Amino acid sequence: MIDPPQMPEPHTKLSANLPHPQRPYKVAALYKFAEPSDIAAWRAAIAAFCCARQIRGTILLAPEGINGTVAGAAEAIDGLVAFLLSDPLFEGRLAGAEIKFSSAAQMPFHRMKVRIKQEIVTLRAPEANPAQRVGTYVAPADWNRLITRNDVVLIDTRNAYEVGLGTFAGAIDPGTGSFTEFKDFVARNLDPRREKKVAMFCTGGIRCEKASSYLLAQGFEEVFHLKGGILNYLEKVPEAESRWRGECFVFDERVAVGHGLSQGEATLCRACRMPLSPADRAHPDYHDGIGCPHCAGDAAKRKAAAERQRQVDLATLRGQAHLGDDASEAAARNKAAKQARRDAARAARTTPSPAA
Repeated sequence: MIDPPQMPEPHTKLSANLPHPQRPYKVAALYKFAEPSDIAAWRAAIAAFCCARQIRGTILLAPEGINGTVAGAAEAIDGLVAFLLSDPLFEGRLAGAEIKFSSAAQMPFHRMKVRIKQEIVTLRAPEANPAQRVGTYVAPADWNRLITRNDVVLIDTRNAYEVGLGTFAGAIDPGTGSFTEFKDFVARNLDPRREKKVAMFCTGGIRCEKASSYLLAQGFEEVFHLKGGILNYLEKVPEAESRWRGECFVFDERVAVGHGLSQGEATLCRACRMPLSPADRAHPDYHDGIGCPHCAGDAAKRKAAAERQRQVDLATLRGQAHLGDDASEAAARNKAAKQARRDAARAARTTPSPAA
């Protein structure tokens, strides 16, 4: 049975079936299509709240709503959720936000960023307005039954490099390099007179929600999308019953997750930022921190990555962070220490010697 188009109130507890709930970092992926009343005030308040509690990640704000993934101590993340849902500044506009939780053994982000953008997920199609109209949400428990029907076309709305790590059995890969190309895929390959029922999915639900709004605007009548995205499915559906194959790419240092939202085996190429499977890392063109089979022919990228890796190695030898807020703080401390030494040396040179 397909769920009606409504969003549940989010919870702040990790599901009992998630592995390693004792991991020190809680990760929240959230979004809501809701017009901010004062987007600049929202940005300032969210940034101040997160930075005061050592929360890191990225939150995007746009006239259409909020989207982001952040990590921190469990009490900090729970506090952020409560803040977004109940603080008078947000006027209740974020109630019913889609929020998914997981855990991480290490902080998966280097810094905290709150940015104002034109769209929280870029499609550049004004007719796609999820705040007004979206397709039918399908709960993870009902997803298998829907996508195995012969009259349903199943589409992965993510980009090709994400699909390459994993997808649902039988799904169509649009072969896109960015979400804006999804419109071209639809124009070339789909026809509302031919594809009567279309089901779509993405990582956390936001892209396929907007894609469903776009298809409805193009005349498609029966459009479905996976509620909470792949992350919700991997959390809720037992692996033995799953139609998911591979790992799910996530936009943080974990790189990918699998069933139960456990961290996957994929890593990231530091030269071209492509996710790498174990097979990719076994390729002769793979060199840790320098390059991979995807960028083997790009000498400039590999040279830059090699220099970056050299700096990482030097920082490691010094016991210092190389990236993110930790690196910035270390650099500030080093700068202050150097300035103090210069001031002390200057003072020593200008202080008169005591009389003999």
